[in-house]
Amino acid sequence: MAQRTNPYQTDLDKNQANYVPLTPLSFIDRSAYVYPDRTAVIHGRRRYTWKETYARCRRLASALARRGIGAGDTVAVMLNNTPEMVECHFGVPMVKAVLNTLNTRLDAEAIAFMLNHGEARILITDREYSATVAKALAQLGRKIPVVDVDDSEYSGPGERLGDVEYEAFLAGGDPEFAWSGPDDEWDAISLNYTSGTTGNPKGVVYHHRGAYLNAVSNIVSWGMPPHAVYLWTLPMFHCNGWCFPWTMAANSGTNVCLRRVDPKLIFEAIREHKVTHYCGAPIVHSMLINAPAEWREGINHKVFALVAAAPPPAAVIEGMERIGFDITHVYGLTETYGPAAVCAKHEEWNGLTINERTRLNGRQGVRYHLQEGVTVLNPQTMEPVPRDGETMGEIMFRGNIVMKGYLKNPKATEEAFRGGWYHTGDLAVMQTDGYVKIKDRSKDVIISGGENISSVEVEDVLYRHPAVMAAAVVAQPDPKWGEVPCAFVELKEGAAASEGELIAFCRERMAHFKAPRRVVFGPLPKTSTGKIQKFVLRERARSTDAIE
Repeated sequence: MAQRTNPYQTDLDKNQANYVPLTPLSFIDRSAYVYPDRTAVIHGRRRYTWKETYARCRRLASALARRGIGAGDTVAVMLNNTPEMVECHFGVPMVKAVLNTLNTRLDAEAIAFMLNHGEARILITDREYSATVAKALAQLGRKIPVVDVDDSEYSGPGERLGDVEYEAFLAGGDPEFAWSGPDDEWDAISLNYTSGTTGNPKGVVYHHRGAYLNAVSNIVSWGMPPHAVYLWTLPMFHCNGWCFPWTMAANSGTNVCLRRVDPKLIFEAIREHKVTHYCGAPIVHSMLINAPAEWREGINHKVFALVAAAPPPAAVIEGMERIGFDITHVYGLTETYGPAAVCAKHEEWNGLTINERTRLNGRQGVRYHLQEGVTVLNPQTMEPVPRDGETMGEIMFRGNIVMKGYLKNPKATEEAFRGGWYHTGDLAVMQTDGYVKIKDRSKDVIISGGENISSVEVEDVLYRHPAVMAAAVVAQPDPKWGEVPCAFVELKEGAAASEGELIAFCRERMAHFKAPRRVVFGPLPKTSTGKIQKFVLRERARSTDAIE
């Protein structure tokens, strides 16, 4: 029998008229064309329209090209949430280079490693970080050009390290620079390093296609209306700000920049600029919930927030609802461009009690619109766990919103993609309605007397205590049980609670063996994005002196 020809694959090929590689750079081109005079960026006294922002991005691209920066070159930036950081998300990939946003909280040794590992060809850095950057540059063993950003909203210490300031650098560029998109949408657009809590951090590579799709998913999966006013509480260096620099260009909205997270400044910005949307880790929302009520006065419009990082404590979700903010939980990792799953809400949940709504809204949920899959699998058999809300497995992602892989680390890339899914390392259950619920990180599960204890479950109970601002639970070695829960607690300002009181509080609300055996009070170590550094606390818990 003759082989049948598929008529849909004959003489119907890709060409310039019907196929263009996806890139988020197309968003700013459109916004500048359709809404040239709408405000794109606000920063202190500075204001830029979309037409002006687009011209500045093209100037940056032109200036980089004149320095010899091109396809596959890495441009590193050490910047706060300022207009310059927004511009780098467009200007750098406009010359087909790769943007490497550096964590401003890191030490010189870590910065030097990233600059060398990513083979940075040029560095754009804020004057605030000159001391750290100078030390990092001294460790490089090679010289790279430095462009200094001297932000008018910053008056603190620091000095210029390069031979040109950012505005002068832009002045040498062409505002009509004829940029082109990537040759292939699979081409790299950015490089983001993981936290590197053990050993050197891994370099996560994003492609234009994934950045485009996640930027759009942020709009669709969150239900953002056109021309949203977005406040930058989330660092843009973290997963490229969860792709929101590109999202806001697609939305033709307004970026309200903020150099540092401060609850009073956040409320002032929301009130002054009528901010409608912002993102942040649970600690950011906790700061707002526990801020003086008078700071919120005059905010009469609806504010929408995304919360991610660690599974949000029920107290955070409930607290945000009580102050009138609409909060949605999203879930993801650096390897998934930030959030790639969302706890999609159902209208019928509105008729439930606040406690029940809080329980439902605190789950990691379902896949983003433009992600292909998120599920819970047995990591050994790669079979789905039953939808019983009890059987634990590992959360895994599959789709276009998953990294290309780890730069120069094929072994780690292969392991991460084993079985055709990206392995997150997060342990979870699949609930009866198909929503994912995290139980713990695999490394954070406490095994006590052969029983598994979820640190997240214990933390959730601690957050219900009225005196608790933040809590983290880790394993403490125990001669009898192997491990027992040890709680580290940060109290609210002016509040008081004893170790015995908190232990009793937990024992009243959960199985006794799950309650912490120790409670240590004091500030909790956090990353720049607000995540509690449990690896630090695990070391403390292993030290008898630290908890006696």
